[in-house]
Amino acid sequence: MLTQTSTRVLEPADLGAALAVLESAPVENAFVTARVQVAGLDPWRLGGEMWGWYADGRLRSLCYSGANLVPICATPEAVRAFADRARRVGRRCSSIVGPAGPTAQLWRLLEPGWGPARDVRAHQPLMVADGPSATVAPDPLVRRVRKDEMEVIMPACVAMFTEEVGISPMTGDGGLLYQARVAELVGSGRSFARIEDGKVVFKAEIGAATRQACQIQGVWVAPEHRGRGLSETGMAAVLQYALADVAPLVSLYVNDYNTPARAAYRRVGFDEVGAFMSVLF
Repeated sequence: MLTQTSTRVLEPADLGAALAVLESAPVENAFVTARVQVAGLDPWRLGGEMWGWYADGRLRSLCYSGANLVPICATPEAVRAFADRARRVGRRCSSIVGPAGPTAQLWRLLEPGWGPARDVRAHQPLMVADGPSATVAPDPLVRRVRKDEMEVIMPACVAMFTEEVGISPMTGDGGLLYQARVAELVGSGRSFARIEDGKVVFKAEIGAATRQACQIQGVWVAPEHRGRGLSETGMAAVLQYALADVAPLVSLYVNDYNTPARAAYRRVGFDEVGAFMSVLF
């Protein structure tokens, strides 16, 4: 019997109810929704547990607990319940990430036991576009990365990750998981780049994709080519591909202190619709 409010680990039979919660906010939940649509709720396939918070017998909020801890459609009461569970099981994640309000509350509750964090990015604007750029022409040299170009794209992916996160993805397991993720994106046709003389000039990936929305990630321009507007024309090209082949809504989130990137994305046609927060360990 469920009490008035209850929290538990969801099971494969709960998939329909979980997807209903996830799809109620298709843009902000794109990353987790995409994983659940592919893997279901089996923890082994999903790469973590999905916690559910119930009120009056109905599933209202979720929290993905894997390599990331992600509150989903989480009310303040649900966040408190998720924080209690997270404290009991201990920290197994490398980051907490999600909509800024619930994530900030979750971190306030967990920081006394889990802190200090390596970095806290409290406000990362969430941006969305629903049509091709009206002002920036797509770069015609940006294209899908081929499967035989893994050795070309990997150095750029590692450079981007290291710049963005502050540590190399090649540490720990020697980069095996990261290389597998890059290979997955290349193999699925969701990795895009402008390549000149065997070197990546611009790159970006569609990291998560559902029927309703997709999320661009890993935007990077080689240092020697920065300041030439290639991020704008490159993003216009990736946006065009995404709208044509993937989903009707295209999103991304960016650090608030990255003023040039935010301005570039606005020029391409992205509007700020909310904010994420990331806590990195």
